[in-house]
Order: sequence, then structure tokens, then C-alpha cells
Amino acid sequence: MSELEIERLGRVPYPEALALQLDLVQRRAADEIGDRLLLLEHDEVFTCGRGTDAASLPAAGTTPIVEISRGGNVTWHGPGQVVGYWIRKLEEGQRDLHAHLRLIESKLGEALARFGLVTRRDPEATGVWVGEAKVASIGVAVRRWVTFHGFALNRQVDPTVWSRFKPCGLAGSVMTDLAQLLGRAPELDEVLDAIELAFRG
Repeated sequence: MSELEIERLGRVPYPEALALQLDLVQRRAADEIGDRLLLLEHDEVFTCGRGTDAASLPAAGTTPIVEISRGGNVTWHGPGQVVGYWIRKLEEGQRDLHAHLRLIESKLGEALARFGLVTRRDPEATGVWVGEAKVASIGVAVRRWVTFHGFALNRQVDPTVWSRFKPCGLAGSVMTDLAQLLGRAPELDEVLDAIELAFRG
């Protein structure tokens, strides 16, 4: 069961995706399945991790706000963003969530290198950065040493989204997407292919 299974699920409502993750976590902990990466997109939703502060929250509106168990502050999911949920069992000797976060950053860096982008890490702000702009947010949780939640990579996102709240507690102006960085909006399959190659490597 060591080979990573990757599923492209298309557009999935957030509650449905969360329920799927929790089911897979339970099955992975029991060794009924192997590690799995879910790649998908959500309708608009704000999710609030355990570190969310009130000053970062969006004003009241029509977009749902969901409290969840991952680390980190508030973030946004929606059209034009690739979300990845990595259901990964941390065996003895791997049980370090900080190392898991760094691994996600590294894998996304590999994926974006296929588009000619040079990424970096920020020791004060988990995620994937290109220069001073943040292109992917990361937040995880663990249950019975199985990880869930994961990353959100901005492919082509309406930039006005980031002015509605403080993404991960940061100024919205730091957020970017691949369309801005590349001067073109890459096709969804291009991005998914690059992510798959990186995570299988």
C-alpha cells in the first residue's frame, strides 16, 4: 500500500469533501487503504483553522464560514483554485507535522518549477511564495497519525477575494495566482499534471 493514489474529483461541496477526508483517515489508520491525495475545487467558502483571530475574518456576507480542525488562520477556497487533501499515514520516525508541512511546500515547489517559477519558503508564514507574493496556502491536521486537510494553490482567482479578509492573517495584497505570475492562466489539467508528477516523485 505504499504507492500514492491520486484522485481528481472536480468540483466538490466543502462539507462533502470534509466527510470524505474523515472517512479516508479512519480507513487509512486501519490500513484498509494506502495514502491518497484528493485534488479538487470548491464553491466559495471560508475555512477557519485553530489559529484564526477575529481581526482576520471576513465581514458578514453570503459566503459560508466553516470552523475546522486544521492549524492556521482563516483562508478562502473557491473557483480557480486547486485544493489538495493529502491523506498520509505518518509511520514511526515520520511523526513530525512540521516536516510534513515542509514536504508539501517542497512538492508544490517542484510542481511550479515545471512552469518556470522559482518558489521559496517563509519561516514565519507557511505556504509557497514566489518573491514577495504567496501563491499557495497550507494547513493540516492529524488524527491517529494520519494527516488530512492540505493545500490550496491559486490558479486563476478573482483578486478582489483577498480584500475581503486577511488570508492566513496576512494582508490580502500578498496573495497572487498562477495567471498573474505567468502572464497567462494555465489550463487546469496542466496544473493537475504538474502536481501529480511532483507528489509521485
